[in-house]
Amino acid sequence: MTTTPTNPVPPAGTAHALELRGLRKSFGKTEIIRGADLAVRAGERVAIIGPNGAGKSTLFNLISGRFAPTSGEVLLHGARIDGKQPFEINRMGLSRSFQITNIFPKLSVFENLRCGVLWSLGYRYAFWRFLSRLQDANERATQLMEMIQLGPKRDVLAMNLTYAEQRALEIGITIAGGASVILLDEPTAGMSTSETTRFINLIREVTEGRTLLTVEHDMGVVFGLADRIAVVVYGEVIAFDTPEKVRANPRVQEAYLGSVIAAQQEQGH
Repeated sequence: MTTTPTNPVPPAGTAHALELRGLRKSFGKTEIIRGADLAVRAGERVAIIGPNGAGKSTLFNLISGRFAPTSGEVLLHGARIDGKQPFEINRMGLSRSFQITNIFPKLSVFENLRCGVLWSLGYRYAFWRFLSRLQDANERATQLMEMIQLGPKRDVLAMNLTYAEQRALEIGITIAGGASVILLDEPTAGMSTSETTRFINLIREVTEGRTLLTVEHDMGVVFGLADRIAVVVYGEVIAFDTPEKVRANPRVQEAYLGSVIAAQQEQGH
């Protein structure tokens, strides 16, 4: 018998899915994050951009619990999560994928996804259970497999998938637990142009109705996917607005986007 699933549901009336308030992180005497503030609305897609070394990965690590902040707060649907362990934050409704693909290489596509859904369906660690008999887990894993377009690869070992397919599988695992807030760290890195285009559509589909926060260097992905863009420079959020307004922001152009946009315009001529 299973316990009642505890899929995260945002509290009624909570406007912001994720909030950063005066967030700071220092390593020794070096301050990496310098008072970051950010408020992400439930259901919107936000891209975090900035030059190398700006603190984007550190910000993700603070949000997901891999690092504890030096000071400041992180709130998930109004509840503080700063200082909690990553698994605790995950059970509260936030799930993260990593820059380096993080899957079980010697398990099949289906088995990877089934592992991802077990906890959210109320199953705990019990080695005497036969997983093949867990109808709800098997059905949910099958649904996810079709959603990420890996149905034909059901029994293929994850290590034998193409790179793009492995990234799709990781996203499937990321959403398997029913999290309402999804963090994707450079999801299209290393992909071809055609793979990137397909992957953007996949991300849109699987995050429908969820809140998405992604770190991404490809400006085509950023401007094609995000509802709003947060620009991080030297550990501070210097702009947070719609793609059009961020593109036109003089401070953003000076700090980061100017050279990128110029390069894109040159390629277009």
